[in-house]
Amino acid sequence: MHIGIIGLGKMGANMRSRMREAGLEVTGYDRNPDVTDVASTADLIQALPVPRIVWIMVPAGAITDSVVEELSGLLAEGDLVIDGGNSRFTDDFRHAELLERTGVHYLDAGVSGGIWGLKNGYGLMVGGAADQVERAMPIFDALRPEGPREEGFVHAGAVGAGHYAKMVHNGIEYALMQAYAEGYELLEKRDDLIQDVPAIFTAWQRGTVVRSWMLELLVRALKEDPDLSDIEGYVEDSGEGRWTIEEAIANGVPVPTISASIFARFVSRQDDSPAMKAVAALRNQFGGHAVKKAD
Repeated sequence: MHIGIIGLGKMGANMRSRMREAGLEVTGYDRNPDVTDVASTADLIQALPVPRIVWIMVPAGAITDSVVEELSGLLAEGDLVIDGGNSRFTDDFRHAELLERTGVHYLDAGVSGGIWGLKNGYGLMVGGAADQVERAMPIFDALRPEGPREEGFVHAGAVGAGHYAKMVHNGIEYALMQAYAEGYELLEKRDDLIQDVPAIFTAWQRGTVVRSWMLELLVRALKEDPDLSDIEGYVEDSGEGRWTIEEAIANGVPVPTISASIFARFVSRQDDSPAMKAVAALRNQFGGHAVKKAD
């Protein structure tokens, strides 16, 4: 199989490498001449065998819109586009409709794994027609973690379902990070009683009911900076948490924990706090998201 990928940033470049390691032929395009394989999107399309498969891995919103618009004029009937970015699920409906006019198929793929995906594999949530999911399965199998397919990949439903599942996944992620962060701040506050906060989190990694990969990443962050003095407690949000809350309101589903976690991020932009330092450190660990260095 030969696939094209547009967007070779932190995740896109790693995904290209992982697919190549699995034996797939991959041609990538990026505006950065240092990482791209071809000079333009048009050159990418020319390099792919027909029918083509193109994976989009660029920022959600206007940039993804422009890429889909460009592809709609370059691809032909029977080709397939997969959006693996963090697009809002409602955007998938527009993208699929636009491409369908020329007979181009569309899948949306929610991708989790961050900068660790190259080594560990990516959790994949896919939306779209079953025959197109099956057609792209060698790609999904190359990207997902080793082990049973159902533990790292799901065909979540029709177009939009993959990004909807990823949206909810990220809402849960917000809440998990916030819980660990608040625990960190409470432990850190009692320095008259607690002697070694990083050691406590380290001890929770085996046997406890709160052990997780997220906990391992917090332990890693604390080993690098035990009191998180090198970063500010300033945390951005990439959109999925807000969308999760909007969907919860629209469907009458109470999500108080997820709601509290997103509002805590808003607070972080006003006041520095140990808890939000922990959240910032966690986002940097799993996703390579930028942190603000402390003065």
